Amino acid sequence: MTILTLALFIPACFALNMVPGPNNLLAMSNAQRYGFQSAVAAGIGRLAAFSVMILLAATGLAAILHTSETLFLTIKIVGALYLFWVAYQLWNANIVAIHQQTQVETSIYQLAKQEFLLAAGNPKAVLIFTAFLPQFIDSTQKSGYQFFMLGLTFLCLELLAVSIYACFGVYLRHWFSKPSMRKLFNRGCAALIGSIGIGLMLEADNSN
Repeated sequence: MTILTLALFIPACFALNMVPGPNNLLAMSNAQRYGFQSAVAAGIGRLAAFSVMILLAATGLAAILHTSETLFLTIKIVGALYLFWVAYQLWNANIVAIHQQTQVETSIYQLAKQEFLLAAGNPKAVLIFTAFLPQFIDSTQKSGYQFFMLGLTFLCLELLAVSIYACFGVYLRHWFSKPSMRKLFNRGCAALIGSIGIGLMLEADNSN
């Protein structure tokens, strides 16, 4: 894995980590009700769910890589198209104000369980790991180590995203709850994701 690969992966990955999806909004709400530390600790539940998904994706995609490089390239192209779809959805998302969520148990275990179930039940998370990670795998190198490094980087950035949203919950909830601000944030993420998708499509074309 090269420095250039990581230079492409980290900003694209962090943009996906920062998308205001259900888990991130939950972290913000938990921080607002229970505090920063509780929200971050609860995020461990989400990381556990994502770790399982990364392991499953790495196992299946490694098998595909050893079977057919053409099929693997096809997956990478489909993944780039998926990034365009995510960017489109974010750009045109219907923005509504954030309302107080239903009260839940205040124990860290209960909060982490909620994070885990929410992440495990989100089909978009599975698509991220099966369509996004392969974009940065070099078919000429051992895939296991690359998946491990990319997966570990993703989890670290996800934990950073949890912390940032927890800060929003504690300090900036009123600002971030404004539809105009959420729309601006969404479109910023969409622009970054879309530009990365263009770069990956060009890279796939040059590899033919």
